[in-house]
Amino acid sequence: MSNELWRKGALELAGMIARKEVSSRDVVAAHLARIDEVNPWLNAVVRRWDDASLAAADAADKAVAAGDSLGVLHGVPVTVKENIDLAGTPTTQAVVFLADAVSTSDAPLVQRARAAGAIPIGRTNLPDLGLRITTESSLHGVTHNPWHPGRTAGGSSGGEGSALASGMSPLGFGNDIGGSLRNPATCCGITSIKPTTGVVPWATEIPPQDPGIAAQLMLTDGPMARHVADVRAGLLAIAGAHDRDPRAVPVVLADRAQGRALRVAVCAAPPAGSTHAEVAAAIQAAGDAFSNAGAHVTEAVPASFQRAVELWGLILNEELRVQRPLLEMVMGDDGKRFLGFADEVYPPIDVATLMLAFGARNPVDREWHEFPTASEGLLVPTTTQPPIEPAAGIVPGAAAPASRPCLPLTSWTVGNQRRSGTSRTSSITRTTSLVAT
Repeated sequence: MSNELWRKGALELAGMIARKEVSSRDVVAAHLARIDEVNPWLNAVVRRWDDASLAAADAADKAVAAGDSLGVLHGVPVTVKENIDLAGTPTTQAVVFLADAVSTSDAPLVQRARAAGAIPIGRTNLPDLGLRITTESSLHGVTHNPWHPGRTAGGSSGGEGSALASGMSPLGFGNDIGGSLRNPATCCGITSIKPTTGVVPWATEIPPQDPGIAAQLMLTDGPMARHVADVRAGLLAIAGAHDRDPRAVPVVLADRAQGRALRVAVCAAPPAGSTHAEVAAAIQAAGDAFSNAGAHVTEAVPASFQRAVELWGLILNEELRVQRPLLEMVMGDDGKRFLGFADEVYPPIDVATLMLAFGARNPVDREWHEFPTASEGLLVPTTTQPPIEPAAGIVPGAAAPASRPCLPLTSWTVGNQRRSGTSRTSSITRTTSLVAT
C-alpha cells in the first residue's frame, strides 16, 4: 500500500519521473483515480480537466525520453485554489456571481509552477470570497475534513488542505491574509507557509484586479503540501519579482548557516485569550523535540504579539466594512452572516484611528524583525483551539475564539501532531481512513 503513487510527495514523484521509474501519465492518472475515490465524500476538488491533464503528462514523458532539461516539479500533478487564475477555467471565488468568470491567462504563481514542470489537474474549494475560517461555498458546497467528518477542513484554503491530506494532490497553492494557508494545514494535518508579502507575485485578470490597502499589505499566495521539503520546493519555484505585481521584489531564499545550534522561542499559550490544553501540550512537545535535537530553546514571545493581532483585525475589518455593500451583493447568506460578526469584535472607527493603526504597524514590524536576533524562530499555535464543526463559524461567539490568533506574521507554526490515530492538538479521534499518511 505504501507504494501507491498518490501517497508519495511531490519531490519524490519528480525524482521517480526523471529517473524513468514511473511515467508522469501514471502519476497523474493515479491522482485522478484518487479524486474519483475520495472526493465524493470530501468535496475538495471542484473542477478538473482529465483529458488535458493526461495530455500534459504525455508531453512531460516525451521530454524525459528526449533527455530535455527538467524542472524541479517536472510531471508532477498539482491543485490550485479557485481564487487564483488558471487559464481556461473560471476564477469563481466560490460565488455564483463569478461562476463563468473564465481567466484567459495564468496567475504568475501558476505560470511559474508550470515552468517548473508541474501539471495542474484540479481546482479546489474555498468559502465565499475566501472570507471564512471554514470552507463552505455558496457555489460548491461544504468541504469536509478527511480525518473527521464532524470537523472543519479549515479556511479559506480548506479545499487544498482536504485534497492534500487525502492524497488527491501532492502539492497545492492557496493564499493567506490571516490564516488561510496555515489554518487548513493545522486542521488537516499537513504543512504550509505564508510567505512574507512581496516574495510571491500576485495578479488576476478578473475584477477587481487591484486589492484594497489591507490586502496589499497582508495578502499573499503560497504553497501547501504533506511534506515540508515539498513546500520549500514549491515556494522556491514561484517566488520572485514579476511585472504584473509592483509589490513583488527580487528575493534570495537561502538556508540558514550551519555549524551552530538553532535558536527557538516557544510560546505554547499566546497572550490575550485561552488556549486549549492539548494545543499547548502539542507546542510544548514540539519545543522539546527541538531541544532534544540540539536546538537552544527558550520560552519567549515578542511583547507586541497581542498588538499585532489587534492591528491586523482592526485594519482588515475596517476595509471589509467599507467593501461590505459590494461583498454582500455576491456572497451567500452564511458568508454575510460571518462578516457581520466582525462588527461585534471590531466596532467602526474613524479615519484618524485607522491612520494611527497604519502607523502603529511599523514599531510592531520592527520588534518582530529584531526578535530573530535572540531567536531564529517562534514556535506558536496556528490557532489556539481544536478544529471546530463546519457550521460553528456562523454561530455567534464561536468564530472569534476558534480563529485566535491566526497570527498574521511570519513565524513557525505547528499543526496536528499525529500519534496513535488521534490528533495531538485536538481531543477528537479520527474516524475515517482517507488520508495518505
